[in-house]
Amino acid sequence: MSELRIALYQPDIPGNTGTILRLAACLGLCVDVIEPAGFDLSDRSLKRAGMDYLQTVTLTRHLDWAAFEAWRATTGRRLILASTRAAGIYYDFAFRADDILLFGRESAGVPDSVHEKADARLLIPMVEGQRSINVAMSAAMVAGEALRQTRLP
Repeated sequence: MSELRIALYQPDIPGNTGTILRLAACLGLCVDVIEPAGFDLSDRSLKRAGMDYLQTVTLTRHLDWAAFEAWRATTGRRLILASTRAAGIYYDFAFRADDILLFGRESAGVPDSVHEKADARLLIPMVEGQRSINVAMSAAMVAGEALRQTRLP
């Protein structure tokens, strides 16, 4: 299985997080949650969205951004941020099997200090006038492309 990881920066909505955990369980990905989350991670709606898949996903919780960055520094992994402020398009990017795909808060994205730490910032192109795609859908799109690229023989 791939070493690809999905990281969620201070997620706000338990249903989205549960959906991403379910996605990760089904695709064999690990998930990092960078706290504080905007909800109790044992929240009922998180369990409802993730269903019984939560028992099979590898979930790592990081106390805060500094703790996540300290852990990441020991791994040598690239941090790939999905952002509406990015210029590069996600399907034009060359992913590696050990990348960490970072997604920001539903309400606010990530702060500039986190944006600047990313090794790459990628955009999901949308029609003019639209703000953003649901974070769980964004995670599925970007992870799907990364897996397509890295799991080919």
